[in-house]
Order: sequence, then structure tokens, then C-alpha cells
Amino acid sequence: MSPATSDVNRSVEAVWRIEAARVVATLSRYAGDVGVGEDLAQEALLTALEQWPTMGIPEVPGAWLVTVGKRRLLDDVRRRAIFDSKRDELVRQAHGGQRRSEIEQERMDEDIADDVLRLLFTTCHPVLSRPARTALTLKLVAGLTTEEIARAYLVEVPTMAQRIVRAKRTLAEARVQFDAPMPEELASRLDAVLEVIYLIFNEGYVATSGERWTRPELCREALRLGRILAELVPAEHEVHGLVALMELQSSRLRARIAAGGEPILLQDQDRRNWDQLLIRRGLAALERADRLGRGLGPYGLQAAIAACHARAPDLKSTDWIRISALYHALAELAPSPVVDLNRAVALSMAYGPEAGLEMLDRITAEPALKNHHLTAAVRGDLLERLGRPKEARREYERAASLTENERERELLALRARPSG
Repeated sequence: MSPATSDVNRSVEAVWRIEAARVVATLSRYAGDVGVGEDLAQEALLTALEQWPTMGIPEVPGAWLVTVGKRRLLDDVRRRAIFDSKRDELVRQAHGGQRRSEIEQERMDEDIADDVLRLLFTTCHPVLSRPARTALTLKLVAGLTTEEIARAYLVEVPTMAQRIVRAKRTLAEARVQFDAPMPEELASRLDAVLEVIYLIFNEGYVATSGERWTRPELCREALRLGRILAELVPAEHEVHGLVALMELQSSRLRARIAAGGEPILLQDQDRRNWDQLLIRRGLAALERADRLGRGLGPYGLQAAIAACHARAPDLKSTDWIRISALYHALAELAPSPVVDLNRAVALSMAYGPEAGLEMLDRITAEPALKNHHLTAAVRGDLLERLGRPKEARREYERAASLTENERERELLALRARPSG
């Protein structure tokens, strides 16, 4: 491969990262099937890899890819005599693609927002399991390769490939329409979309297993999806709440990891390394959510908590009383064991470790918390602050034995060592 060809291939990959969701979405709309739309997009990408080194990169590469995909679909229509009802329309659209790319781009732009929205709601359809939704969204909307998704979730590539294939087959067998939900369905379907985006972000922010404490690339992809969604449905306050939460949490990513990859806890972070641009963007998104006048939802409340940290110059100056109150509101609105655990931490910071330990003792009976490594880690911290080092070390040791993340295990094991 010549250096020039290599440069073009890298450019094609960069274009694909930017255009993938729009190209797949538009072709899926024409085909009426997500799996077919992705196949057409991949074939267009292969054509680009073959032709662009010779012809150069088109002025409007996304429109070029869509045109190639539509022509292939038209060929399939002719060969197999399928989609008869769409034949005339597809012929007209394909001939239109022979005109200037600027005209094609204008046509593409007319439906582009709706197409990406349709794709998001399709890949996050409730008929799919949570892991399938996440994998399919990363593949089709975020534009990640199967290898990248498998690596992020620590599974074998063939396993992830089969998961994605099954997800597309499930959508086809369930005859899921490639369309945005009706207004009366929006709330329930939007919840699934937000959940998947947040799951992707959380796996990047604190990896559940493996050798890395964080996976920033997953955080970036989730944030990109959230920003896209906020542009597509600007009147949905919880979309802005989720974007605010991810912006504010992302602002700390640099400060959470030492040079050697070791985790740095909140109290030990150098806040000068927090990304001020992301903080400003997060606060602006939170303000947009608040301005919509429907109160803050679960994501908005978590963003408000993150905003308290972002505004504080140091740990001591943090408004822990407000954070405690926000966790109380979150527990009322979206109760969960993890919210209760975080509320216990906030209570300990606002009113002393005794208050936190008292609440922790009340909630430890929850099955989801009883054998969770974070429960033991929080208890260890509270006991350490209460001057009970031997008990604290036992909890840290227990927490280290329960976590599946190697970096976290090392940190907990370090905290279990006797001081001095």
C-alpha cells in the first residue's frame, strides 16, 4: 500500500466516524430495515476505499456514500423484484444522485435529523435486551467496529458479532418499523434510549471489569449520542439533564487517573485538571433542562449533584447539605440501592460519618448491596473516618475481593494496608 493510499484510507475512516450514523440511518429509511441499511452502508464504505484513492475524496462524502448505497439497493430491487411499491421512487432518487453532490446533500439534509432519531429509537427498541440495545447502538449509531465494542465490554469478537446479528434479526422478526415513535409512545421509548446512552457512559466512567479504571472512548461516544439527541428533541428536559450529567462527569476524567493508570478518588483529585469547557457546557445544559419548567428528572437531579462538585474549589467547600437533599429527592423520584448508597456517603459528608454509617446499616440488607464491593468500600471509609482502622481494613479487604476491576482492586488493597 502506497503512503498516499494509506493517507486516503485514514481519511475514509475519519469520514466514516463522522457520517456513519447518518448514512446508515438514511439507507435504513430507504430500505425499511436496519440490517439492510447497515449492509448497504458497509458496501458503500468498501466502494469508497476502492475508489477514493484514485478519484479523491468527494466534496460531500456523506452524500456520496448515501448515493452509492441507494444505487446498490436499486440494483437489488431490479434483480430480485422486491420492494415493488418503492421501485419508481428509488429510480428517481438514484437518478437524482447523478446530479451535483451539493443537491444530493440538500436532499439528504432534509430528513437527516429524523433519520438519526429513527435509528436511535430503533436500536434502543424495547423488544431488544439491554445488552443487545447497547451493542447495536454502538455499532450503528456510534459507528464503532465490532472489535472495538467487544474490547470495551471484554467479550470475544465472535460473541459480540453474534449479539449484534441476533439483535438485527430480532428487529426484523418483530417487524419493528424504522420510524420515530408516536407522541403517545415517546416517553416510554425515550427512557430506553436515555438508559442505553447512560449505560455506555457509565461503563466508560467506571469500568465494571478489566485492567482499566476508565474507558474515555466510551464516555466520548455516549456524550456524542447525547448531544445528537438533544438537538433532535430539544423540548425533552431529561435529554438535557443527561447531557448535563455526562458533560460534568466527563470534566473530571483527566483528574481521575494517575500517570501510571492508577485511580485517583474525588478527595485526592487536582481540580485544576478538571475541564472547564465541559463544566461550562454541563451547567448550560442543566440550565436548559431547568428552563423547560417541568422540574428536574432523575438525570437532571444527578446533574445538579455533579454541578455542586463542579462549582466547589475543593472537597471541604462542597455544598454537601444540598447534595444530601438532592439525593433525597432522587431517592423519592427514582429509588434504587445505588442511590441509597450514594445518599449515605452524602449524609456522612454533610452531618458526619456516624450519620452515614447509620443509614448504611439500614440499607445493607438490600440484596443488590449486601455483597456489592462499593458497599464494603463505603463502610471501610466511614469506619476509617470514625477511628476504627482494624474494622476499616477488613471492609477494604472484602471490597477488594468483590470487585472485578483490577485497578480498583489494587486501590482497595492499598487502603487495606496498615498505615505507618
